[in-house]
This record gives sequence, C-alpha cells and structure tokens, in this order.
Amino acid sequence: MSTLDSMFTYSSALEATDCTAGAFLTDVVTGVMVWSDALYRIHGYQRGEVVPTVELVLAHKHPGDRAKMRELHTDLADVGGYFSSYHRLIDAHQREHRVLTTGEAVLDANDRLVSITGTMVDLTSTVRAETERAARDAVAGAVRARAVIEKAVGILMGRLSVGADAAFALLCVHSNHTNKKLAVIASQLVGLAEDPRSAAALTTLVHDLQRHTAHATAVRRENAQ
Repeated sequence: MSTLDSMFTYSSALEATDCTAGAFLTDVVTGVMVWSDALYRIHGYQRGEVVPTVELVLAHKHPGDRAKMRELHTDLADVGGYFSSYHRLIDAHQREHRVLTTGEAVLDANDRLVSITGTMVDLTSTVRAETERAARDAVAGAVRARAVIEKAVGILMGRLSVGADAAFALLCVHSNHTNKKLAVIASQLVGLAEDPRSAAALTTLVHDLQRHTAHATAVRRENAQ
C-alpha cells in the first residue's frame, strides 16, 4: 500500500495539501481491487468499512454519468489501453465530487483483461475555487466597466450639453454599429479625453457617435412610415 498512498499532487487553485488524489489497482484475474487511503476518503469511507468492487465504484457514480462509466469499463475490458474520464461522484455521505480518473487497462497475450490501474483526482475544491475566483473577477470587471462608462457619459454630457440618458444612448448606438463592447468604447473615449494630445481624435470619435445615432434614428423613422 505504500506505493498507492505515496502520491504527490498539485492544484494551482489550492494550497499544497488541499488537492486530494487516490490510486487503485484491480486484479481482474483474482477479482481483488485495492484502494489507497485517499480513494476511500474520496468515496466517503475509511479503510475497512467497505470492500472495493467494480459494482461499488459504479454505484457511487452520479446517475447522469453512470451509464457512460459502465460503457467505458466495458470498452476497456474489450480492448484495454489508457483511459481518462472527468465525471461526478456521489460519496457515502451524499456529497457530490468532481473527479478526474486516469489509468491503464492491461490485456494479456490472449487479449484478456488482467488488470486496471489508475488514479483519481478530486477536483471538487479546485473547480469551486476557480469558479469563485472567476465570479469575483467578473464582478470586479463589471464594477470597473461601469465606472468607465459613467465617466464616458459624463464627458459626453459636458461636450454636447445633453442629459445622461442621451449620452448613454450615443454610446449604445455606436456599440451596436461598430460591434464593439460598450465598455471598450467608453474606455477609448475616456482615454482620449484624458490625453491633451488626442483632442482631434476625441472630436472625431464624438462626431462618429453622433453620426451613428443620427443614422439609427433615421432608419427607425423610415421603418415606422
């Protein structure tokens, strides 16, 4: 068991000791399946509480993944080879895990399956950490984008003597016309406004905003007739 339990793991989203991975070895000839201690823990057990079997493994697969995992096991028994699977697992405490299993199914000289060895990495914490980080980044990005848009609206209000709604509408129409994100256009406008050397470019951009809005208004009137 020292070989199965001696595993080094790493996840860029977690602390060094927070990435759990287990190993397994199945002797198909004798029917004996051996799990590392970590693999027991991933399934919600302690060593000695259950006897690992193929059916136990499949029983812990998420119902939505179980048929595919059974199909994978059948294919490995037929042709052997390396395998990899990202799927969901329900442990003994009804907690869902996201796991990545990789390994090799070995055939003998008569093309009969003799053993399956592999590892299972519990990616649940990694996926959660990455999702939370992405959500935080998205919120921070939205806040930054909103601040830039509000600043761009203020610049247009000052230059064109229009209200906030009209200034925002100029940005929106230009965004639709150029197929650029609103925040990108706002950032460009703010950047030009803050650079004294870009006065001419700023005037051109503001003129384009007005021109596109006028064109869009004309099209709406024509369609309404």
